[in-house]
Amino acid sequence: MTAKEKLERAAVGTALDQILKYIDKDPKGNLMKLYNLGEKLLNGTFDDKYLSGIRKAIEDENNVYFRYAMSLLRDIDRPLLKKLLLSMGLGGYRGTKAVRENRDIYKCNIPFLILMDPTSACNRNCKGCWSAEYGHQQNLTYEEMNSVVNQGVELGTHLYLFTGGEPLIRKKDIIALCEEHPDCAFLVFTNATLVDQAFCEEMKRVGNITLAISVEGSEETNDARRGEGAFQTTVEAMQLLKKNGCLFGMSVCYTSQNIETVTSEKFIKDMMDNGVKFAMYFHYMPVGHDAVPELIPTPEQRKHMYSWLKAFRRGEMGQVMFIMDFQHDGEYVGGCIASGRNYFHINSAGDMEPCVFIHYSDSNIRTHTLLEGLRNPLFMAFRKGQPFNENHLRPCPMLENPEILRRIVNETGAKSTDLVKEETVEHLCAKCDKFAAAWAPEAEELWNTTKHPKPMTQYWRDTPEGKAELAAKAAEEQTRGCTGNCTSCGK
Repeated sequence: MTAKEKLERAAVGTALDQILKYIDKDPKGNLMKLYNLGEKLLNGTFDDKYLSGIRKAIEDENNVYFRYAMSLLRDIDRPLLKKLLLSMGLGGYRGTKAVRENRDIYKCNIPFLILMDPTSACNRNCKGCWSAEYGHQQNLTYEEMNSVVNQGVELGTHLYLFTGGEPLIRKKDIIALCEEHPDCAFLVFTNATLVDQAFCEEMKRVGNITLAISVEGSEETNDARRGEGAFQTTVEAMQLLKKNGCLFGMSVCYTSQNIETVTSEKFIKDMMDNGVKFAMYFHYMPVGHDAVPELIPTPEQRKHMYSWLKAFRRGEMGQVMFIMDFQHDGEYVGGCIASGRNYFHINSAGDMEPCVFIHYSDSNIRTHTLLEGLRNPLFMAFRKGQPFNENHLRPCPMLENPEILRRIVNETGAKSTDLVKEETVEHLCAKCDKFAAAWAPEAEELWNTTKHPKPMTQYWRDTPEGKAELAAKAAEEQTRGCTGNCTSCGK
């Protein structure tokens, strides 16, 4: 951090101390002070519509999100909460401005967050998980991960997520990164087997780290995929984290076999009782040679997930948890967020991949800078193609639009990055074709009969260079007399 940034952090930290010190005396009033402080810092960075929604929630003590905020203030260790607010608030503020500026400067996607795998090693063997195939052969060094964060911060990226493998096999290095970069926030996707008292104390000491613990419903549905005893181990880790006042959530992969369980009132209540404060839901993706396409949720199950999520967020179930679903939240972020539009993935061999679920690459952090990778053909092809569907309930170029991923990989020459056995794009996409065809008419009907937000987003096609390139292409096609129906060129 620069000297100016350190002074700013100290000033905001002092203000936070005063607010948090008296929060219990006047929760509503002091939450509003906290909001006002945040609004001042953000200074027009985000749409006023979203900020006004937060203000309305604070003004209504019965609002589910007011109750959510109070649960954070009640249950989370205060020094840890302060550090998280500083890293996410100040880092997010600085980062958002820098990301938007650098997109214009470098004419490519710049991510808000980066997801990386410290190791391919994992101490579980979950059904349908590609990590189980990889073995313990690949690792990023601490120096490589630190370089990623340093380069990312220069571009404006202040949020870093870890997956794997089991990231906490490298927990000492992860804590060291948190300590080295107090202006960044870190989240670890983990099976929680390596969470102990010492690690809870380290989480509180550095303050800018949280966990998303993998769990998939009841003990029966969870252990069917993750192995006998996994559920009990997970619950014990959650209870330890709760006892220590650590902030954590859960990561839920929903499949055709568990979707009813993971959206049940009992499951959410049990997880809240165990201290879970947020949930990140992921649609099962048939990635890797051992993938099980039958685990892909059916169109009817997708519709159930969409309606359940809407009802939960409206507070109709009365439960207090923040939930996001990376498949059904496409309408809030303008479709696919891969290839650095909002995020990208670095695997344990250093390959830069558009998405954690799309294992193809033309760049590696050991031979390319982050900026070079973002400007190489694969990521630029994603940028120019986004959104891949105007219906943001069909956002993915693999799962819902597999013909697009086939084309991009073939045109850019990107290579399979599967760490065990190369998976051709045809092999991968063939597992998605059936679902994509079945979901398309259902998604269209759902999209056309419901209201959708209008997110603040800019696609390549809306940039000056995008408009100029598309206009030139249209003029060239008109000169050639192109009708857009040529079987020879595929346009």
